Amino acid sequence: MQFTGSAISLNVRDVAASAEWAKTHLGFEEAMADQGFASLTHPDVGFNLIFLSVGLGSFKPASAAGPADGLLVVFTLDNIDEEYARLRDAGVEIVTPIETEPWGERYFQMADPSGVIYQLVQWVDEPVSD
Repeated sequence: MQFTGSAISLNVRDVAASAEWAKTHLGFEEAMADQGFASLTHPDVGFNLIFLSVGLGSFKPASAAGPADGLLVVFTLDNIDEEYARLRDAGVEIVTPIETEPWGERYFQMADPSGVIYQLVQWVDEPVSD
């Protein structure tokens, strides 16, 4: 099997708000958009981030057309503390403050206007006290 592209597609209540949030706070750019749909790209990410309106008639299977609950969109980076401060200072809703797990995962979580949870992670050799 040879893949030629990849995407993560999320059903959200407010496509425009989620897309604008990802563009403003995470640096995504709009590749295309239409009524109830937005596809975003990022130069550092190997997939498109797609937002679809909850209940979109063309979504299949219809049984999965509800909101993107119970899902984390995770990005790994090298400057977690700087990004935490930047996003917190920008008024982003932080749902899990920055913390470090004993195995070296330093992370925090934030929510977009539709309630999608994004987690930013940095792997550290030596745990950092929070």
